Amino acid sequence: MSRLLLPMFVAVASGAAMAAEPADVPTRHALALYGDPALDEGFQHFPHANPDAPVGGSLSRAANGSSFDSTNPYIIQGTPAAGLSHTYDTLLTQGPDEPFTMYGLLASGIRLDPDRQWVEFDLHPEARFHDGTPVTAEDVLFSFNTLVEHGRPFYGAYYADVEDVHAVDDDTVHFDLADSESRELPLILGQMPVLPAHYWEDRDFTSPTRDALLGSGPYRIAKVDPGRRIVYERVEDYWGKDLPVNRGRHNIGRLIYDYYRDASVAMEAFKAGNLDLRIGATASNWATGYDFPAANQGFVERLEIPDGQPAGMQAYVMNLRRDKFQDIQLREALNLAFNFEWLNKNLFYGAYERTHSYFANSQMAAEGLPGDGELALLEPHRDALPERVFAAPLPMERPQDPRERLKLAHEKLSAAGYRYQDGQLLKPGGEPLRIEVLLHDSRFERVVQPLLQNLERLGIQGKIRVVDVNQYLNRLRNFDFDIVVGSFPQSASPGNEQREYWGSDYADAPQSRNLIGLQSPVIDELVDSLIAADTRSDLDTAARALDRVLRWGFYVIPQWHLPATRLAFWDKLAWQEPFPQYSLDLDAWWIDPQRAREVEARQSGG
Repeated sequence: MSRLLLPMFVAVASGAAMAAEPADVPTRHALALYGDPALDEGFQHFPHANPDAPVGGSLSRAANGSSFDSTNPYIIQGTPAAGLSHTYDTLLTQGPDEPFTMYGLLASGIRLDPDRQWVEFDLHPEARFHDGTPVTAEDVLFSFNTLVEHGRPFYGAYYADVEDVHAVDDDTVHFDLADSESRELPLILGQMPVLPAHYWEDRDFTSPTRDALLGSGPYRIAKVDPGRRIVYERVEDYWGKDLPVNRGRHNIGRLIYDYYRDASVAMEAFKAGNLDLRIGATASNWATGYDFPAANQGFVERLEIPDGQPAGMQAYVMNLRRDKFQDIQLREALNLAFNFEWLNKNLFYGAYERTHSYFANSQMAAEGLPGDGELALLEPHRDALPERVFAAPLPMERPQDPRERLKLAHEKLSAAGYRYQDGQLLKPGGEPLRIEVLLHDSRFERVVQPLLQNLERLGIQGKIRVVDVNQYLNRLRNFDFDIVVGSFPQSASPGNEQREYWGSDYADAPQSRNLIGLQSPVIDELVDSLIAADTRSDLDTAARALDRVLRWGFYVIPQWHLPATRLAFWDKLAWQEPFPQYSLDLDAWWIDPQRAREVEARQSGG
């Protein structure tokens, strides 16, 4: 037996409850955050997967971003290529038709201590990396330590409450968990990609690379065209292809991600048949961009698939590391200057809903006044919170008329000590107030301009700076911006990732997702309460309390959301309905051979 004690983690305090012995705990096939898994141990495949789906064909799509320079997606350095998760298996995989249930993938069995002080995973003895080497507990240890010590910051946040990890034998790995009551921790440990220890023995994990890295998943890297294209090929002898979680999935033979510097060029490539699939679209493009011969002849199909996940928060994110944004009156005034209704009518074809909550489109969004459960979490912090958190209902009451909103913004700025001189708004110290919005996509300028025009009416000097993607990412890593368009996606069962979104420990961690720069003991405690929630009701209550405090802090200017996913594709793709409720699982789609021949003849001009 090998054992690795991580010095960075603290030992369990003496006097803690005695954990059950692994031999006394039943082995399970799946873990649900709350309740029981929907699929029993004998299930054959996910309900939306077709085990008789044909295998083969290819699917090309445009990648996000203009280029890439690394095939290692787990480190801070470099811009990783799209689609790399296809090459790595995890211990568990999520059931897309459930809020948060994880089923065995590399793990053939799971044992969880009733008091959640430890979790054990048994590995499938037949699990193999693509070079034929067995996947063992040592690979899991290597992966955990490497990701926490050398990976992106969120791994440290995710696994902060793991105290010890060791191999019981070649096929069993054991994690000891802190007494933090983090209910989701055993499940998110199952999301960890398992890396091959032997492959990385003589390689530098922390440096970007363009090598076809070794994995164990259903696809391997077939071709890397640096900065332009990456191609994955289906692994014919994939060790896990007959597992219930994989049966009827990973059907497409080649997955191709092409990079385009301009989205309009990518759209023209789609029209010409050089791309097969587009996910997401601007409202104007969705409304007017599909009037071209192939679409009119029925060779292109469009779907809007309802999304059961919370919408999350897409917003103009203010950087609290800039002194000017420490002023809550200024932050609220900027919120008042945003005219969503005009944008939605004039630019978005009325397609979107205004986002108010960080958990929009879910039962976790705060509404009205705080209830008893929220008050129990908020009252200990009454002195540190604005009175409106307790006394004002949500959503916030705001004038409907844009001029009235600007008038209210002007009043708040004046009350905070800002003054006007020669048409300029001067900060209390006498300097003009200037704000820059950092972008990497010039298409978004037309969306930002109306906001800047309203800021100008308030005397604020606003400007847009558009930079290339690499410079944009570097500035984000170093938090070198006033305002950026950022997003904080949410799942139906939020948990440890909230620490990196809002936690004080991540405010200055390079490349963390705490873009705002929040450092609030109150928010830290509310996040801890959310993570420790024992029941679904407790989780919803904690999320509402956190949502309420974030919203009354005016840290972002919320934008909009669409409670659905837009897909446009050349009509060679097939799928089985009903779609999963919580996640779009394109891995369960396949290429229809007959239709593919017709489409490819049309794409080639035949």
